[in-house]
Amino acid sequence: MTDNPTRKVEYGVTPTEVMASMTGIDFLRAMFEDKFPAPPIMQNIEPFDYSVEPGVVAFSSIPGFRHYNPIGSVHGGYAATLLDSAMGLAVHSTLPAGSGYTTLEFKVSFIRGMTQDTGAVRTEGRVLNAGRRAATAEARITDSKGRLLAHATTTCLVFEIPGPDAKGM
Repeated sequence: MTDNPTRKVEYGVTPTEVMASMTGIDFLRAMFEDKFPAPPIMQNIEPFDYSVEPGVVAFSSIPGFRHYNPIGSVHGGYAATLLDSAMGLAVHSTLPAGSGYTTLEFKVSFIRGMTQDTGAVRTEGRVLNAGRRAATAEARITDSKGRLLAHATTTCLVFEIPGPDAKGM
């Protein structure tokens, strides 16, 4: 995925066997380079300006009026989606080929509210520990002045993705 926040993005789900055939970091780099479709959940947050290194994923997004809750500010679900995505992708970046992950739990702390006037925000997820069965990560959302808007921690389950010859596939 590129740095252009207004580009035409293809959304879809990459077949599991394709994703599982690659290391996590290689899969994410390919996805960020538009070689695979962006996950459909990203239609809600339209991230841009990606970076990925082993254990660290960052991207930018712009909160808008469409993200508002009934009290006239950006809904906490917007921040939660950014944080969960950054932490999960950071975990994914550490996985060997044939592995997957899912979020077991996450905790979010909201520090400052967002509105459509906040402008671009940066979300960065960072792995704290990546084991064979579980991984932990943290993420932060900051505004253009570097002020902390929200932060979170997660625990992810790491599992083997059965190959196409496995029973039930």
